[in-house]
Amino acid sequence: MKIVECVPNFSEGRRKDVIEKIIDAVRAVEGVKVLDYSSDPSHNRTVLTFVGEPMAVKEAAFRVAEKAAELIDMEQHQGEHPRIGAADVIPLIPISGVSMEECVELARELGRDIGEKLGIPVYLYEEAATRPDRKNLAHVRRGEYEGLKEAIKTPERQPDFGPAQMHPKAGAVAVGARPPLVAYNINLDTDKVEIAKAIARSIRGSSGGYPSIKALGVLIEETGKAQVTINVCNYKEVSLARVFETVKSEAGRYGVNITGSEIVGLVPMEALLDAAAFYLRLEGFQLEQVLEKRL
Repeated sequence: MKIVECVPNFSEGRRKDVIEKIIDAVRAVEGVKVLDYSSDPSHNRTVLTFVGEPMAVKEAAFRVAEKAAELIDMEQHQGEHPRIGAADVIPLIPISGVSMEECVELARELGRDIGEKLGIPVYLYEEAATRPDRKNLAHVRRGEYEGLKEAIKTPERQPDFGPAQMHPKAGAVAVGARPPLVAYNINLDTDKVEIAKAIARSIRGSSGGYPSIKALGVLIEETGKAQVTINVCNYKEVSLARVFETVKSEAGRYGVNITGSEIVGLVPMEALLDAAAFYLRLEGFQLEQVLEKRL
């Protein structure tokens, strides 16, 4: 059976009625199952996860973009997380019986549909990118929604699909294909966001840290504390335990402690088992030793 996962991030984390309407648009698509969603009021963002057969997933992803454009006005949006649009980012992930190449083609078809039918500019990223400088989502988001309103008019920021101007309410959207990643946040016992930003610079690949790590330092309004928000793009290359220990070590240089960490959305079991093996110092541990895996 061919199974594709889609993890759209849309720019609403506070209005529950809007969040539910967007998710209901996915639930209405036959052949798709919603697995999880997580909303963050400070980031003002929701991460949704659903799976299904390729064409059903493409249809559901289109409906996310359509409904988000209808219900979210980016001119009124404020939040801690970088974003360029209402349906900010829509990645497609091969899970079973589907190659990355098939997900790339699916992403490009989806991007074309969103651009032509909804009039929203679309940028292809990661494995679906048509230009090397657009593989990295951070480069696509450069300047965020506000900055892209002018930058989109320049030749180097022309979208892959759709008009070369921002949608009046929905902004733009990044559509891509990628392997599974882990959205992982580490909370600090300080309100000095500059410390979180310095730690983020020390671990992210674009600043000379781990190649498969993306990270930012933000201030969480609800707690008044700083957070290092991280995308672990390849947990097999850099484990969650290594990320945690590196952030802990860097924070210690500033006299700051970690108060806790959180995973946003779903996470591969193997990523957590790697962390367990690290901290328990397990020797020769195999994934097949997990009872639920054998069942």
